[in-house]
Amino acid sequence: MNKYLMVIMCCMLIGIPIAYVDPTEGGLREEPYTGLFFVSIGGAIVIILYSSMQTRKEQQKLRRERRKKFRK
Repeated sequence: MNKYLMVIMCCMLIGIPIAYVDPTEGGLREEPYTGLFFVSIGGAIVIILYSSMQTRKEQQKLRRERRKKFRK
């Protein structure tokens, strides 16, 4: 995973508990921020999918190069 994506992923994962815990008081919120919770989970899923697609394309490119070398 790209280092920039890793930083964004960490921010998303930190946002999940912040949606339920009040940082100023330290207790649970009466009404959690459901928007923050679901956006954090959705963002993490998008980052994981994007990263896996990049890795897949890279592997396909490497396979093509190996096949070209083998055929010659």
